[in-house]
Amino acid sequence: MKDSIDFGKMEVSKLFVKLLIPTVMGMVFSAIFIITDGIFVGKGIGSDALAAVNITAPLFLINTGVALMFGIGASVVASIHLSHGKIKVARINVTQAVVVSSLLLILYALLIMLNVEKVALLLGSSERLLPLAVEYMNWFIPFLVFSALLSSGMFFVRLDGSPNYAMYCNIIPAVINIVLDYVFIFEFGWGMFGAALATSLGYIVGAAMILVYLIDRKHVIHMVRVKLSRKSLMLTARNVGYMCRLGVSTFLCEGAIATMMFVGNYVFMHYTGEDGVAAYSIACYFFPIIFMVYNAIAQSAQPILSYNFGQGNSSRVNRAFRLALFSAVGFGAVVIVLTEVFSPQIVSMFIDPAYPAYNIAESGLPLFASGFIFFGINMVSIGYFQSVERDRPAMAVTLLRGYILILACFWIMPKLLGVPGIWLSVPAAEFVTFLFVITIYCRRKRQS
Repeated sequence: MKDSIDFGKMEVSKLFVKLLIPTVMGMVFSAIFIITDGIFVGKGIGSDALAAVNITAPLFLINTGVALMFGIGASVVASIHLSHGKIKVARINVTQAVVVSSLLLILYALLIMLNVEKVALLLGSSERLLPLAVEYMNWFIPFLVFSALLSSGMFFVRLDGSPNYAMYCNIIPAVINIVLDYVFIFEFGWGMFGAALATSLGYIVGAAMILVYLIDRKHVIHMVRVKLSRKSLMLTARNVGYMCRLGVSTFLCEGAIATMMFVGNYVFMHYTGEDGVAAYSIACYFFPIIFMVYNAIAQSAQPILSYNFGQGNSSRVNRAFRLALFSAVGFGAVVIVLTEVFSPQIVSMFIDPAYPAYNIAESGLPLFASGFIFFGINMVSIGYFQSVERDRPAMAVTLLRGYILILACFWIMPKLLGVPGIWLSVPAAEFVTFLFVITIYCRRKRQS
């Protein structure tokens, strides 16, 4: 189960590839997990159902953001402790992250379930989409904590030197989801209930696999008994606060995608109605593949960066960062070309050409994809800043690209260019953020 990995001595390029391949595979299957819902919902239930699922997506992204915040924050801290030989402290960090994040997200789900219709309307649902959105939420929101445990647990399993097991934790739930989606929607005719239940059952299996690993005391990284004394609780609060500070940029990255979907849904609804929202939902289903691959690149570099940063080995830190950047640029270039060439085929995976949303999505998807190279550089840069405990620039880049610029671009671009401007809003925000990132690097280089 455990792979042969030494973060401090193995050649950086070999180590990066050893982590990257299973991490990318796991992330791709995790993206397939999400996209499968879109394909089966669009083909088996219809365009309105696809739009309704997209309306609820920000709730899932916020949940995932909390999980990743705790995951990367605890992983960075635990990596540095491991580099100093403090194994017990690293185990405590992981346990604190799992317990606290789970409790927070159970409360989050409970608050949503007590106000389902209000939340759906707040997210931009029309009266026509509301019954579909509520039905989906009723069978998906209660199981969000399992999704979160799967997302955060990946960091700890990889940190323990088992990226292949982490990959299986994504692949197996994805396969379960695909099979159950087909059975529940096409064979049983369960509609939105079936789509939500299939996804939830997949996440439950993935979370169970993570827990089985983390409670096994044979592993270096495993959970330990939680102490409830006043001193221990105060220590937990302090540690969790620091983890969250390191990982908050990752939470905000997920929140930025939620913002992108939320604001985009409103803008498309204003300019093109439900058909525009359905078209935009295809881009939002397509986007997780890109985001998760970039996330995989950043996550593969993270333990290398943090461990060697803890040891003061700057040359290995720089090599790992350069490898991550080159990987992000290469992947982004390939995706832009593929999207331009195969846009009709991508859209037809989700909806039939008979729907009005088809033409809107076919013409808009290549425009949406045009900023993927800049997006990749920005994502890897945020991961780098987090991994070397530079939380301020990580926060600045995240807030700029995910909130300030995205809101400004969604407001300005449609006024200048109409509907194509809506599609170009996200690429414009990523490009301006890229210029900001370059200034950070240049300033740092002049100071060193």
